[in-house]
Amino acid sequence: METTTTTTTGMRTWSLDPTHSSVQFAVRHMVISETKGHFEHYKLNVVTHGSDFADAKVELEIDVNSISTNMVDRDNHLRSPDFFDAAKFPLITFRSTAFEKVDEEEYKLSGDITIKGVTKPIVLKAIYGGQVVDPWGNLRAGFRVEGSINRFDFGLSWNSLLETGGAVVAKTVRLEAAIEVVASK
Repeated sequence: METTTTTTTGMRTWSLDPTHSSVQFAVRHMVISETKGHFEHYKLNVVTHGSDFADAKVELEIDVNSISTNMVDRDNHLRSPDFFDAAKFPLITFRSTAFEKVDEEEYKLSGDITIKGVTKPIVLKAIYGGQVVDPWGNLRAGFRVEGSINRFDFGLSWNSLLETGGAVVAKTVRLEAAIEVVASK
């Protein structure tokens, strides 16, 4: 039986379960390999009409200083003005403009992403994992979110060329997130 968590307006608020979620990225390195990283600190708020995620409102804030690629020097370089300039632009934000159901498992999540003071529209693919009531009576839902950006569009344009002419760091950055949210009671 589903736990009722709607209000008189039919709105339901979902909170992030950070212990079962991750926000990651991957970028080609020196043409031949890929470097992955993640952000350790972020906030996510989702508001739906009941338990259906169609037309949900999604807001995400990522703490740029929490970037981790498992290499301290690289992380510090990514925080510098060459890349994110975290001292001046400490947050990456995403605000949805549409959350459209494509089929039973897939949604199209459209919104505005702001990185380093530049806001651009983005469309992400959200794969719905379903809902379950946990052993403590909490209604949970899960998604896998995928997309990509051109980092140059956001002023993340530091680069160096290899002898062969390829870039040390590719322009395209893949975005990946595993998201688990819990409905407010």
